[in-house]
Amino acid sequence: MVSAGDLRRLCAFMRVTAEEFERTWGERRAGKLHIRAGKNAACVFFEQGRGCAVQEAKPDICRAWPYFRGNLVDAESLEMSKNFCPGIPMSLSHADFIRQGLDRLTGENLAGTGGPDEANSLQVADLLESLAKKDKKR
Repeated sequence: MVSAGDLRRLCAFMRVTAEEFERTWGERRAGKLHIRAGKNAACVFFEQGRGCAVQEAKPDICRAWPYFRGNLVDAESLEMSKNFCPGIPMSLSHADFIRQGLDRLTGENLAGTGGPDEANSLQVADLLESLAKKDKKR
């Protein structure tokens, strides 16, 4: 998922126009711009042995990993992610993961604002509100 801000950042980094980016590396799904998948269904910018070829300019959705809404609201989803992502400690509790995730998403301005071009997995306003209520009760 590529938001308008992501597209500006990627185009500046790659020195291409938005039209060229979309034509070469993008595709529209449900009106939203997505980066195409390449070999083995991996992102076209993923290079085996190197990682992300656009690391400095990667989209917010990539910057937010593993703090996606699914992992924040569903402990089972987090447990599945732990099994394939070595960056998530197996001992990390779901409650601690939620706090870390919301801190990261808000601290790095990655949380969605409800814009039509944003990834749904970054929409966490309701989670922030719920956490604030829990903190007030303490």
